[in-house]
Amino acid sequence: MNVLDLIGNTPLVTLDAVLGKNPPVRILAKAELYNPSGSVKDRAAKGMILEGVNAGKLDRDKTVIDATSGNTGISYAMLGAHFGFKVRLYIPANANKERKYMLRAYGAEIVETDPLESSDGAFLAAKDEHAKNPERYFFPDQYNNPVNPQVHYETTAVEILAQTEGRITHFISSMGTSGTFMGTAKRLKEEDGRVKCVSIQPDSPLHGIEGTKHMASTIRPGIYQRDLIDSEIQVSTEEAYRFTRLLARTTGILAGISSGANVAGALKLAKVLPRGSLIVTVLADSGTRYLSDEIFKDNR
Repeated sequence: MNVLDLIGNTPLVTLDAVLGKNPPVRILAKAELYNPSGSVKDRAAKGMILEGVNAGKLDRDKTVIDATSGNTGISYAMLGAHFGFKVRLYIPANANKERKYMLRAYGAEIVETDPLESSDGAFLAAKDEHAKNPERYFFPDQYNNPVNPQVHYETTAVEILAQTEGRITHFISSMGTSGTFMGTAKRLKEEDGRVKCVSIQPDSPLHGIEGTKHMASTIRPGIYQRDLIDSEIQVSTEEAYRFTRLLARTTGILAGISSGANVAGALKLAKVLPRGSLIVTVLADSGTRYLSDEIFKDNR
């Protein structure tokens, strides 16, 4: 067994402690923080890297290059260390120190971009460097690579269906590249047309929900498919922070900020659903990469 074998097949955990006693609706969460580098992005990164190798587009003479807000980059860096590939990542300069430490620990090169341009600026910088020197790089382009959602279509959704024994009624998640949502939603809908797929959106373009895009004000990923979204729920940064802390203190699961947003959105959804509904959401990454952020400095 190696690090590739540890990716996927993550547990589905109950959030009953957050809901309270005898909840009329169940919420379960795919615990993607148990992937080897600590996030759901291990799935897509594995798929894109293997596709590059198998198609002859990636070998040890080339450097993997892409933009990241942290998680996918950490996954690339882990896989680069495993395969022996060089990895160069463009990341906003205001990304926190834990993520930068992890990238460097795996041996990746970091290029910091203008924090005011967020992940969009990092993407444009990586795209520009690849265009200048295409022979030097393999550019997975996580925002536009169809392998990203396809991996979730083939794995994440299939695991959810098996783990819920087909009883899932609603899937809800925030979106960054949108790969997790799009691939999972497509497969769930194909398998059972009654399943509703709900997207979580930050309530403002100027939000602090790390890894999550405000789709109305950002460069929309090429893999984004609006027709797979049945409805939308808005979550504030404050709600995401509060439920991230609540998740740690009521379930013992230390997850990241987008996971808190997902739990907050799932609870809002639960309030309007009939008794017996089964919601599945995603705990996208580990909270250990956010310990220096303001979120865990508040003891309330």
